[in-house]
Amino acid sequence: MFLLAPVASWAQSNVLTVEAPARTVLKKTDAVDVKFKVTLKPGFHVNSNKPSDEYLIPLRLSFDGTPIESVSTQFPMPKMEKYVFSEKPLSVYSGEFEIVAKLKAKPDARQGINFGTAKLRYQACDSNSCLPPKTLEIKVPFEVF
Repeated sequence: MFLLAPVASWAQSNVLTVEAPARTVLKKTDAVDVKFKVTLKPGFHVNSNKPSDEYLIPLRLSFDGTPIESVSTQFPMPKMEKYVFSEKPLSVYSGEFEIVAKLKAKPDARQGINFGTAKLRYQACDSNSCLPPKTLEIKVPFEVF
């Protein structure tokens, strides 16, 4: 059983990737759209940010504890897909998609180049089963002036 743990962890880490956004310039008073390009390995999906059932784990992007904050988050239109393990279609994302976060610097963010951390919470599944939920941290470079 313990021999399988590293394989499951490795598999989960390779299922979903996020391209870190380019350095963003922020004025302390303005919010800017920042795009996060998400890619799922073929055959896998994640629940949308508004899953079809309350027990499903939604896709979430957060910026808690960083010098930037999210004013709003825009997710793409999900697909409704039917899987063997579910009686009704599920609201999911698969393949490549973008999440757009409208970000601004917190009042106490220092001027100059900074790094924030976005956290993407998800649960990846294939057509037969789901992997354990995971939170992926993404470094977000930005400059405040």
